[in-house]
Amino acid sequence: NNLLCLETGDSKIIGRIESYSCKMIGAEKQQYKKFSVGRDPHTMEALSPPTNGYGGYAFSTSPYSRSRTFSRSSGSEDEGVGQLCDTISRKTLFHLISTLNAAFPDYDFTDARASEFTKEPNLQFVTSNVDNLLSVAASSLFSKIHDKLWITLNDEINLLDCDIYSYNPDLTSDPFGEDGSLWSFNYFFFNKKLKRIVLFTCRALSPFSQEYYEAGFGAEEDMEYLVSA
Repeated sequence: NNLLCLETGDSKIIGRIESYSCKMIGAEKQQYKKFSVGRDPHTMEALSPPTNGYGGYAFSTSPYSRSRTFSRSSGSEDEGVGQLCDTISRKTLFHLISTLNAAFPDYDFTDARASEFTKEPNLQFVTSNVDNLLSVAASSLFSKIHDKLWITLNDEINLLDCDIYSYNPDLTSDPFGEDGSLWSFNYFFFNKKLKRIVLFTCRALSPFSQEYYEAGFGAEEDMEYLVSA
């Protein structure tokens, strides 16, 4: 568990980095069988497109781009225009959901849908999003840990070999959807070769959030990393 806390005065930014094995043992195998009942495990399910949409379709560096399909774009001005979207296998979806259940034991994500997840276009897209958001929210503090953050992630999961997903639930399913939460993100770095997922989750709390005043957060210089089994 890698806990970082950046306090800016207007908000408190809390992040976690946790690493999970995707090697299924007895209990996980049973859960996967239950998860797959009545469904073809080889069926691909449609994911949501990246939130800002740029670079995620024609220019993705993903080796799995061949799995993309057309889906109708909700709210499109032209109902006849399809939008390219990524797909995900039931097994990979199971790994993402299992990671959420392990990371947030007070919540149950078993019924999460593929449409609540997004496959990010590439690593640069994600690093830019994270860097831009945290630089704006806590510029001088984030600059102190920027290099260590990405080195830590790369040492654990080999970022260039990862497919990257994000979780974008509705407010009722969001573990960070409480009052006083300004923004949050949940990125999954999935390395198939290593059979491992690293979850990088982060949120910003306003002083109106009860958790803003809770003790126990370390200073940004004390960022430590612990790999979970």
